[in-house]
Amino acid sequence: MAYTYQQHIGGEWRDALNGATWNVINPATEETIREVPFGDGSDCRAAIEAAHLAFPGWSRTTPYQRSAILKKAADLMRERMDQLAETTTLESGKPLLQARGEWAVAADLFEWFAEEGKRAYGRVVPSRNPARRLSVTRHALGVVGVITAWNFPIYNVARAGAAALAAGCTAVFRPSELTPLTAMEMVAILLEAGMPANVVNLVNGEPASIAREMLENPRCAKIHFTGSQRVGRLLMDGASRTVTRLSLELGGNAPVLIFPDVDLAAVARGAVTAKFRNAGQVCVSPQRFFVHRAIAEQFSAEVAKVASALHLGSGLLPETNVGPLITGRHRDTVEAMVEAARGEGSKIVLGGRRPANLDKGFFFEPTVITGLTARSTLFSQEIFGPVLPIVAFDDTDAAIAQANDTRYGLAAYAWTNDLRVAQRVAEHLEFGLVGINDWSPQATEAPFPGWKESGIGQESGPEGLLEYLETKVISTGVGV
Repeated sequence: MAYTYQQHIGGEWRDALNGATWNVINPATEETIREVPFGDGSDCRAAIEAAHLAFPGWSRTTPYQRSAILKKAADLMRERMDQLAETTTLESGKPLLQARGEWAVAADLFEWFAEEGKRAYGRVVPSRNPARRLSVTRHALGVVGVITAWNFPIYNVARAGAAALAAGCTAVFRPSELTPLTAMEMVAILLEAGMPANVVNLVNGEPASIAREMLENPRCAKIHFTGSQRVGRLLMDGASRTVTRLSLELGGNAPVLIFPDVDLAAVARGAVTAKFRNAGQVCVSPQRFFVHRAIAEQFSAEVAKVASALHLGSGLLPETNVGPLITGRHRDTVEAMVEAARGEGSKIVLGGRRPANLDKGFFFEPTVITGLTARSTLFSQEIFGPVLPIVAFDDTDAAIAQANDTRYGLAAYAWTNDLRVAQRVAEHLEFGLVGINDWSPQATEAPFPGWKESGIGQESGPEGLLEYLETKVISTGVGV
């Protein structure tokens, strides 16, 4: 199918009101994929107005009517998986297999919330007053602004969008300007599936003015944001003045505790797959590896051996395991962090530089580093790149304390075959997602909570639907 790569506002595909454009770059080749509109707050204002006009009609449809459209969209995504995944790979750089997997999860999200929307139950509350009846009902919030990051161009948008639409909200999507094409294709699929005009809108453009419009426009009831802590704080500051509701997913610095009773080779293989997925540009990516001293040297060698076999290159090539970073600036940041670790006396076991055989693209070699301390730069900051740092530990309680010593609280992992150790670690790790012998603790049907500075609110699972619903108490006097 041929898609239109423009803004979608008020039921029409449009250029930006200011006439500006933006070049979407393939991070594997540094070449322009496509020129797209690049608007600002005025485009966002028009989109919010359109969504506001559509809200009464959409919110009054039955959950079953909404479900049919969302389920049809999920079916279309699955039918066109190969074409859709290629677009995502071109603009994000991730390997094609990973892009297909991301679209598969997006389809699951739309289908799951299509069904979960039918279960937005209220309840009857027994009243202490015999002359009164109490009931609790749920109602759609209104217009929702969805601002998302580039690392998962469809998953990030679908996770919030599917829940909001299933709840009866209308939406204004603002994907990252680095990866807008995927979201444009998603909107086109929703429209093809039967979504009424104005219910879904998409703006692509200047981040600050679009976010400001969402914050200051009284017709925007809520903003969902996936991105950096810095921007999350700015949104919180703005929301404090306008009392706009927020849900925020602000990244992580996930620890991994590995104990000596595990199958070391198997854990090393899993660690490499999890760490270098999407070139390490994953919020729940395992980042700080605490390995028991009894196996630390052997684990480092095993991880380096497995990682050395990874193929770095364009995500369109079937042999590629690790693609480029999203921009040259992002690669520079990761490179600087590795150099800081080198200056702190750490040992670069593998990688640590730009690949000599790739003169184009924002590539950085899969990197393994040892000789670190828990205070090292690579442990105190979110890396968001293909770097696996390792520190040895002796005492379990000390390792847990070091794992918790971060302002982030999104995901954490532990590997052990000792049930007592597993229970102890799971209960004491201060993170919203904890994987015990599991590198993928998140699921469509389960909530995605961030503790501490990793977020506010929850996406996915039944909790994800509640994020887009208001609660109403109805008290009715019935006499005596």
